[in-house]
Amino acid sequence: MKKPMFFSALILCLFYISGIAQDVKIFQSDKLVKKWETPPELKVPESVCYDSAGMELFVSNINGKPNDKDGNGFISKLSPDGKILELRWMTGLNAPKGMGIYKGKLFVTDIDRVAEIDIKSAKIMRYYDFPEARFLNDIAIDQIGAVYISDMMGTRIYRIYEDVSEVWLFDTTLTYPNGLFIEGKQLLIGCNNISQAGIEDKEITVWLDNTGSIDGLEGTGDGRYLFSDWQGNVFLAGTDKKIEKILDTSLAGINAADIEFIPSMKLLLVPTFNDNRVMAYEFK
Repeated sequence: MKKPMFFSALILCLFYISGIAQDVKIFQSDKLVKKWETPPELKVPESVCYDSAGMELFVSNINGKPNDKDGNGFISKLSPDGKILELRWMTGLNAPKGMGIYKGKLFVTDIDRVAEIDIKSAKIMRYYDFPEARFLNDIAIDQIGAVYISDMMGTRIYRIYEDVSEVWLFDTTLTYPNGLFIEGKQLLIGCNNISQAGIEDKEITVWLDNTGSIDGLEGTGDGRYLFSDWQGNVFLAGTDKKIEKILDTSLAGINAADIEFIPSMKLLLVPTFNDNRVMAYEFK
C-alpha cells in the first residue's frame, strides 16, 4: 500500500510544481484584475481603439508580416466585454497598426499610408499617402482633429490636418518613435524614453528616461501613464517618475503591443500580437 501512496503523492506534487511554474510565467500586479480575453481568432492584433460614441472596440490585425503590402490586413469589431462582433469588419488593408477616432472617422496607419474609415458606413473614405515613410505606427488625435502619426523607422512625426498631410516633426533624438498620446498641448512620444513635444512650438523635452523601447502609450486620466514594450511588459509611471511593472507575460510567449486604456471603465486592453488575442484588465 505504501508504494501506490508514494507515487500518488509524487504525481500530485509534480502537478503542483508544474502549476506553480505555469503561474510564474505571468506576473500580474495587484493593480490589475483580469476581466476577459478574446478567443485566439484574431490574426496578429497590433492595436486596440475604443469608440465611445458606439461603445465598441476596434482591433487592427496585421495578418501577416508587419511590413508586407499583401492586402491581408483587416479591422475587427469587439464589444467592451470582449465578444467578437465582426472579425473582418474592414478588409483590404496591408499591415494596419495604430488607430485613432475623430468625429465618426477611424484613422488607421498602414505602412506608408493612413486610411480614413467612416465608422457608420464601414467604408474607406480615402488614403493619405506618405511616400517617405518607412514604418508608420501609432496615431494620436488632438481636440481640433489634427492627426499625429509616428514613423518608427524614420525619426519623423507626420500630421494630417484639414485634409493636408505633412511632416510635422523631424528630429534625430527621436529613436524609434512609436506610441503617441496627447495630454493638453503636449504630444507624448514613446521612443526609448517618453519625450514630449509642444503642439504649438514643437519643442522637445524628455519627460521620462530609461524606459526601454515603447510600443503603446496611454494616459490614465489622473496624471499617470501606462506603456508597453511589445515583449509582453506593461509599465506604470506617475508624477514621481518612478517606473512600476504591472504586467509581464513575456515568459509565456505573449506579447503586449499597442495598448488602449478606457478611463471611464478603468479598463486596460492589451493586444497580444502573435498570441492572437486581446486581453482586458481592470486597473485599480
